[in-house]
Amino acid sequence: MTTSHDTEVGILPAPRGELSAGIIDVLSRAPGSAPPPLPELEPYGEDFQLALHTCYELHYHGYEAVDDGWEWDPGLLTLRSAMEQHYLRALSDDVDGGTDLHAELERLLAVPTDETGVSAFLRDEGELWQLREYFVHRSIYHHKEADPYAWVIPRLRGQAKASLVAVEFDEFGGGRGERVHARLYADLLAGAGLHPGYLHYLDVVPAPMLALVDMMSLFGLHRAWRGALVGHFATVEITSPPGAARMAQALGRWDADPACALFYNEHVEADAVHEQVMREAIDALLDREPGLRASVVLGIQVTNLLEDRFADHLLGRWRAGDSSLLTPLADRD
Repeated sequence: MTTSHDTEVGILPAPRGELSAGIIDVLSRAPGSAPPPLPELEPYGEDFQLALHTCYELHYHGYEAVDDGWEWDPGLLTLRSAMEQHYLRALSDDVDGGTDLHAELERLLAVPTDETGVSAFLRDEGELWQLREYFVHRSIYHHKEADPYAWVIPRLRGQAKASLVAVEFDEFGGGRGERVHARLYADLLAGAGLHPGYLHYLDVVPAPMLALVDMMSLFGLHRAWRGALVGHFATVEITSPPGAARMAQALGRWDADPACALFYNEHVEADAVHEQVMREAIDALLDREPGLRASVVLGIQVTNLLEDRFADHLLGRWRAGDSSLLTPLADRD
């Protein structure tokens, strides 16, 4: 496939409230302009999560119409820091915390007796329009799938660094650009008749998915949360193979493009190995820095919390017969 997958890099999103509107507006000015104040907002809400996502995107591809100087603008960073503390308090309050890493890993590895998640729903009873909506939600994550983890590499040492880099090497295609997982997902979108462009669907994806991606960016950008990022990454790699297998089975219900199955089959095979490698990374990290155990546990618990919130949103809307997007695909494409 030769079609470019980067046709929409640099487009600012449509605001979803006072805070995101203020941030988007100030980014049209010169760095040093005063950012908006932080109002009282629901930390999982649309306005808050889009505002945080907009700030974080300055550290990824950025925006064509925005001065690169905004990435490290002190005023905007002060606002973002206040938003991050607000979000971290909510996340910490909504999980159990603690240091029982063994128990958390055992729960991740446990085979459920009753499969009730999104991938099981799509495999057993979902409709094609729901599958395509799922692809749209996940595009916000998979377009930058492995990028936040690259920030933690210089913060690790020894075997922890080596193990994490080994997984990242696979995520980035093993040295082959066409095999980069973000590229494979863009191919999946195109194969499903969807737009493959970077963050093309941001304006229709609601807060539950933005909250997941914002958590990854928050943990990745802060050395203090390196343990939480490793815990999050391990959770993704441990839980990915069963979910990817169910998605591959779901695709078998339709005459899906081979590019769709390729993405999930790749994760079934690669992540089964990554599970063990990430366990090695955790062990090595905690051998060197045992004080990070609670942070690793937090990363696991927060990942499960946000994935559950995302699943509840999708299944709740779908079972009511409604679109899970802010604007149904039929009204957009």
